[in-house]
Amino acid sequence: MKEKLKKVKEHIKKHKDMDEAEKSNTIKKIDEWLLEDKADGTIVAELTELSKKVVPILEEIGLL
Repeated sequence: MKEKLKKVKEHIKKHKDMDEAEKSNTIKKIDEWLLEDKADGTIVAELTELSKKVVPILEEIGLL
């Protein structure tokens, strides 16, 4: 899961539809999860709550 989260972070940094605040908040949350080693389902649910714009990224890397 850690590798997938790192991929999500990289995609978020390049995502054109997210503003800088959304990107920053989402990346901070992912960094927290990497430290906490959260379960897959929890991470996906919380990411989609932060920004619906993350859904295509999650689909692209196979988390949805």
